[in-house]
Amino acid sequence: MSTTTATGGDEEFRSSSQHSPSASQREEANNTPTETNRTGRVGGYFTLGYKEGFSQWWANIPAAKAEHSVLSYIPYLKQPPTHTQTGKTLPSKNPSTASFSDNSADKASAVQTHSNNDPYGPRQWHSNLVELSGKNRALNEFSVERMGEDINQNLVILHGYGAGLGFFYKNFEGLSRVKGWRVYALDLLGMGRSSRPPFKLHSKDRQKCITEAENWFIDALEEWRVQKKIERFTLVGHSLGGYMSVAYALKYPGHLNKLILASPVGIPEDPYAMNAKLPEPTDSTITNEFSQDQQEDVKSSSNPQVTKFTKQGDNNNFLNARSRGEDTSKTGDKPPPAAPRKPLPKWLTYLWDANISPFSLVRWSGPLGPRFVSGWTSRRFSHLGTEEAQALHNYAYSLFKQRGSGEYALAYILAPGAFARSPLIRRIQGVGRQYLQPGSTFSSVESAARKRENGIPVVLMYGENDWMDKAGGYAAKQKIEEEKAKILKTASADEKKADNGSAKVLIIENAGHHAPQDVGE
Repeated sequence: MSTTTATGGDEEFRSSSQHSPSASQREEANNTPTETNRTGRVGGYFTLGYKEGFSQWWANIPAAKAEHSVLSYIPYLKQPPTHTQTGKTLPSKNPSTASFSDNSADKASAVQTHSNNDPYGPRQWHSNLVELSGKNRALNEFSVERMGEDINQNLVILHGYGAGLGFFYKNFEGLSRVKGWRVYALDLLGMGRSSRPPFKLHSKDRQKCITEAENWFIDALEEWRVQKKIERFTLVGHSLGGYMSVAYALKYPGHLNKLILASPVGIPEDPYAMNAKLPEPTDSTITNEFSQDQQEDVKSSSNPQVTKFTKQGDNNNFLNARSRGEDTSKTGDKPPPAAPRKPLPKWLTYLWDANISPFSLVRWSGPLGPRFVSGWTSRRFSHLGTEEAQALHNYAYSLFKQRGSGEYALAYILAPGAFARSPLIRRIQGVGRQYLQPGSTFSSVESAARKRENGIPVVLMYGENDWMDKAGGYAAKQKIEEEKAKILKTASADEKKADNGSAKVLIIENAGHHAPQDVGE
């Protein structure tokens, strides 16, 4: 079954989205609770009351409508295009594999903003479902391009685990101000509003299972690139999207101008993660994304009970296996060694190894689902106004309740504690250094007859209070620089001049794991 679920149907959504709603209309349509209900600790951890939660579950807001509501907060774009091509069947524990709609009425026409209503225009906004080969495989795409200009640069943005392109709504307008650029945001296969084919692994070998899980996402990205006829582009990946961006750069060399890894997961090594047994092929995992409190991103520097290194990061005690490294951007010193691994709760390890995802719990909980999701969204978006935060809550719940698909890959990529089973630190130095002949991508045999990439700039971004290990970013930078020095040692003068390889670590002050989404521009 596909992603969009609706009680009123897509026809109702199309007619209602033709006009930009007022604040009061949005509040009523989104079933926005009062400020007291939103910010009050109803039931402690879960801020949404039972009544409001049941009402939202009963309303069953379509994912397309929820995405449309979030994207309407893009400056100068009050009526964003929103396709409704994904299926209409309600989600269930054992869903069918209904294909998405190919009806032209479900497609969205591009929306143009002009200089009279867009000071940075004219721009054209698109919402598409890009069909891929195979059964029920398609990627949800949102894009913006500048009109009347030659487009010579493409930027592609990938979200993190279980999220969707709508969470980057603060970024689209600012990024598309730059002349000559086209901006794309994609939902990973099996997540967001992309189609949700069954996730299946066929290999029994450990490393092959990991590679197969990675390929499930990056092969879809490559097929999308071919269909869009994009030869080269800049790739931005957040969290799990960052991990997949590295995997893509290694498997499909020659297509990236630059790689930006925003708080990427999976860089550091961890002996337990590298040796832990893989789960049986069933269903997925629990992740840090759903236990981080937005208000706790910045620790109190005046609290003597909080250690120096804890203040440096938004440590997630729920899943973090060890303390994170200190920010070295100002001192230039190496971060302190990581503390010994702390044992994870047995219930967490059990759920992870059983491949049970947080989204499974949302789906199985029925009317309690919206209330459970509010435990995350009320803190994640607590810095926003009531109406905007509610729109994002509706969007999150509309995605989390969809049939399980890509979420089930995570347990094969990360071990309990969110450390990679195949750490990127062991292979990130190969980014931008692969051989371009087909079939020789991963070969280390030198040959004058084979052309090699000339390196690409790699930027690793972290929030100052990121729960992701910044020390891994600095280690990755060192590995990339060492590989460059090794290659250029025997290179000719022309080869040295043509080399584009570089690595940089950026720390965003007063920000956490979701900094790229929150800072906007």
